[in-house]
Amino acid sequence: MIAKSRHIPLLLFVALLVMGSLAGCGRGRSSKSIDTPTYGTVTIGVDDSYKLLAEAEIYTFQSLYPDAKINPVFGTEADIMNLFLKDSVPLIITNRKLTKAEEDRLNAVQSIPRTLKIAYDAVAFIGNNDNPDSSLYYEQIADIFAGKITGWKQINPKSKFGDLKVVFDNYKSANPRYFREKFNLASLPATCFAVENNQEVINFVEKNKNAIGVISVNWISDREDTVTVHFLKRVKVIGISSPGNVNPDATFYQPYQAYVAEGFYPFTREVYCINRQSYTGLAYGFNSFIAGPQGQLILLHAGLVPATMPVRLVEIKH
Repeated sequence: MIAKSRHIPLLLFVALLVMGSLAGCGRGRSSKSIDTPTYGTVTIGVDDSYKLLAEAEIYTFQSLYPDAKINPVFGTEADIMNLFLKDSVPLIITNRKLTKAEEDRLNAVQSIPRTLKIAYDAVAFIGNNDNPDSSLYYEQIADIFAGKITGWKQINPKSKFGDLKVVFDNYKSANPRYFREKFNLASLPATCFAVENNQEVINFVEKNKNAIGVISVNWISDREDTVTVHFLKRVKVIGISSPGNVNPDATFYQPYQAYVAEGFYPFTREVYCINRQSYTGLAYGFNSFIAGPQGQLILLHAGLVPATMPVRLVEIKH
């Protein structure tokens, strides 16, 4: 009995040491890493172009997994990418891939980003409801961004409007970058300027008859969403012809699913989830959900073209 009693303090010491070690390991993990694909809390970055889409995806995901909390940070492409590179958010939704320099920066800190294409998107042009010119040739859009067309009479000699104004959501957003790259421009012409976000673009076009707004189609494509329906009553969506077709009887396509999927609408782009989470956590789970059947159906409902599931287009004959 005496021999056994001498081992009790030693056993207690070892047990306390193990417990302390485990507790220390728990304290060493940051709170943001204590999560699973369907449990915990995570903050993600979302390009403002996809605000409505992200809200729908998050709402459904959290309804299915009530122990998961996803906090979105909405911002311009530049701001969201900066947060991602600084490891302030492990996941972003954007419409461009990482550059070689950005990948090298992450690899230098042993972070391996995974890029997954989730949808096909379009850049939409919107006009004032009182402006009768609601169809533009692709070449006219190119000339507007080249600075060759600066007034409405160059588009339609009978137009009652004067100087043309092109308004973007933000100079740091993806939309100005898209057209600089699309038309190989060093800068945009003086007819272009920016406000703060997509909603302000719609507000400006509604109040200015000579304006053309440039926004992501996600803001006007879900015709069952009350926000979208409200916006569509305030402005009109401009149709664009295919490149090279400048005939008077040319077909003008609006940026909706069928025309994006078939390649008829000329200003389309891809949407990505980029994940740098080093373990299988909540960012991974949400990323997988968006790319899975339920998430892709939400994309389809929102007016985008899903990237990981087939889309069946139905021709409606009148």
